[in-house]
Amino acid sequence: MSIVDAHFHVWRQADLPWLSGPMQPRIFGPYEPIRRDYPMAEYQSDIAGTGVSKSVYVQANWPVEQAEQEAAWIETLATETGWPHGLVAYADMTVPDVRPAIDRLLRFPHLRGIRQQFHWHETPAYRFAPHADLCRDASVQRNVARLADYDLVFELQVFAPQMQSACDLAASCPDVTFVLQHAGMLEDTSEAGRDSWRRAMAALAQCPNVTAKLSGFGTFRHRLDPDLIAWLTSETVALFGAERCLWGSNFPIEKLWTTYDALISAHRAAAGGLSQSEQQSIFNDTACRVYRLA
Repeated sequence: MSIVDAHFHVWRQADLPWLSGPMQPRIFGPYEPIRRDYPMAEYQSDIAGTGVSKSVYVQANWPVEQAEQEAAWIETLATETGWPHGLVAYADMTVPDVRPAIDRLLRFPHLRGIRQQFHWHETPAYRFAPHADLCRDASVQRNVARLADYDLVFELQVFAPQMQSACDLAASCPDVTFVLQHAGMLEDTSEAGRDSWRRAMAALAQCPNVTAKLSGFGTFRHRLDPDLIAWLTSETVALFGAERCLWGSNFPIEKLWTTYDALISAHRAAAGGLSQSEQQSIFNDTACRVYRLA
């Protein structure tokens, strides 16, 4: 099976304040081993022999005023190396009109989507957005809806308590495809936490324009946990269906605690009980459709 990695990063340390400046609390814990350049050549070495034949780069939080420079650098890498095959860039959806920023990004042929992280949590280290309810902001809803005119997806990153407002955002933008990052970022794996996540995910799954990304499952465990990967995969596929699920490595973040081969093996094992067509959807077809990969 040809596999698409629908969520990875490469970076230059000097471009990222959180890597080049003082150490900052991060949801994935201590990150000294990746506090360095992670070039395309290393990514290609990491995926060697795993069956990955295409990839989608997702913005890595360069300073917001350098969003175009980040996209330009990735486009240069695509020209030089043939990787990645799709680009998700940053644009600020809270401004009155995002279209000028999108118009400038359109000069990059690999552009397929936009990510602005909306996740907010009562734990400060897990917090990214200024408040929990950006999904209900009128400017956000208006700007995200405009992505349909460009055939661009929106990478939706929220925690379970924010998913009702995420449903409102998805409903207000029916012509936009949303890709739910890391299957809703389950951070509380207690029984009560899992039940809360499942209920929130079930509501979001009712929005036909939302697809779930099976990625980042080590974010809060800080280790490779095959049992958790299997549980999250089973629950998410049951809610969304395989045709609305896709896989991503979240490398090099997951490289903090595992290898690429071990990670993809755990995900393939988690999906092993599904039909071949369902596995084909998760690991290839959904990503190819959503990100318009040739």
